[in-house]
Amino acid sequence: MSPLERLAIVLAGLLGASGVAAAAGSSHAGAALLGPYSLIALTHAPAVLALALAPLPKIFNWALIALMIGAFLFCGDLALRYFAGASPLPLLAPAGGMMLIAGWLFVFIGGLFGRRG
Repeated sequence: MSPLERLAIVLAGLLGASGVAAAAGSSHAGAALLGPYSLIALTHAPAVLALALAPLPKIFNWALIALMIGAFLFCGDLALRYFAGASPLPLLAPAGGMMLIAGWLFVFIGGLFGRRG
């Protein structure tokens, strides 16, 4: 297992666990910031895990990296806002969202042009 794959599996586990916790917090405590957190975490955790474990062309590594960075930035910003009341860098969530979009575009490109080998 490569270091990238190991990191991705660890992050997928963290995203999944924190996403479930955020969903519970959003549902039971009415914390508005935790709803979007749980949505991003719980939709991207399985995608990151699948990209880490599947034998795919190398272009998908770019998708994996972009999705990991994007989810980390987006969820990190929302968590900082929830727990600290503010984020030190207010553009982290939008930057994370752009990375998530880029990651999914890499999946698209990999699906069109990627070759096994």
